[in-house]
Amino acid sequence: MYKILHAENLAGNIFLMQVEAPRIAKHCEPGQFLIVRIDEVGERIPLTICDYDKEAGTITIVFQPVGASTERMSHLKTGDSFIDVVGPLGQPSEFIHEDMEELKKKKMLFVAGGVGTAPVYPQVKWLHEHGVDVDVIVGAKTKDLVILEKEMEAVAGNLYVTTDDGSYGRHGMVTKVIEDLTAEGKQYDVCVAIGPMIMMKFCCLTTKKLNIPTIVSMNPIMVDGTGMCGACRVVVGDEIKFACVDGPEFDGHLIDWAQAMKRQAMYKTEEGRALLKLREGDTHHGGCGHCGGDK
Repeated sequence: MYKILHAENLAGNIFLMQVEAPRIAKHCEPGQFLIVRIDEVGERIPLTICDYDKEAGTITIVFQPVGASTERMSHLKTGDSFIDVVGPLGQPSEFIHEDMEELKKKKMLFVAGGVGTAPVYPQVKWLHEHGVDVDVIVGAKTKDLVILEKEMEAVAGNLYVTTDDGSYGRHGMVTKVIEDLTAEGKQYDVCVAIGPMIMMKFCCLTTKKLNIPTIVSMNPIMVDGTGMCGACRVVVGDEIKFACVDGPEFDGHLIDWAQAMKRQAMYKTEEGRALLKLREGDTHHGGCGHCGGDK
């Protein structure tokens, strides 16, 4: 059992949990993910690692309910436990293997959209701890959905917060901030963009025009997390990759975004049906012909 040491509602429908997992924490690197399971009947849920403490033996996850299992997770409290936590899985971010002196010369931009702020944080934190300051854009729909701002501010060289509705920070999408920063004279050798699929796609369209190499995380399309189900199959250039074992990070300019987003949509329907059934309980009967409850 993996005890939850701290559970918190970060903002809106976004939750943070710090979990006791010393063996996993000992081996964590930025960019990797975990698979958690609530109980014997729970689904295996892949989640990127938001933070880890090798000495304390803890890992931190941040998630937003999208299906029945993550909805159940959101109700767990401090002192509860997960029956399984597996990890760290996936490949670490490529920059941790680079020559440190060469890495310090690079101008790096990180773009975090919504819950994507969580997996961006450990990367920026790792770089900061190794003497590399980077620029970070954090985007959210509204002020109430901005997460980990203080934590990110402590490790970023420059932090730019933007909201779609202009209720906090800059006004507009993260892509507008990318364009604004370059127009102000900022030059970047590489961009790392993590967030919703649509956000990463448009970040890549923007950075491609600006000639900025871009890395993205394809965690949103993972299902099983071990390479067995094939759900996270993604076309990268002329190669077939699997996000869970080959990634989750890839060259965003080579991703076939149309296929990737179509694949993600295939599983959203099933997640929605399961979530509806969980919320309606005994009153759930289907009958509408759309939710699947009549099958």
